[in-house]
Amino acid sequence: MAVLWVTGAGAETVSGAQLPDGAQRVGENRYRAPQGYEETLKYYRTVYPSQAYPRKPIVNQPGVKAVHIVNPSGKNFDGLNIYEANDEVRIYVVPVPAPPKQAPVRKTPETKSGKKTR
Repeated sequence: MAVLWVTGAGAETVSGAQLPDGAQRVGENRYRAPQGYEETLKYYRTVYPSQAYPRKPIVNQPGVKAVHIVNPSGKNFDGLNIYEANDEVRIYVVPVPAPPKQAPVRKTPETKSGKKTR
């Protein structure tokens, strides 16, 4: 029996995050949106409703609009940053932070009591 997962009409997913049709990769986890800022936000309101995926403004600079969409489950991706600067709309898939590396456990040599035998 085959199981099909439908995420939208051909929409691409990266680390579990859905991207709009036509998004172009421009770097690691970075994509250029095919539409304007408001259209991209509208797309994400349908894919990730704000009731379940909170939004936070992330930039306070003239000429730059940006919002962070939180992935509350924290699975696969931490969230999405959507921003407009220099007449381009970009999407950054925020990866889940890597778990902290634990220092290797060193075993101390056991000291044996008693006499050495030959």
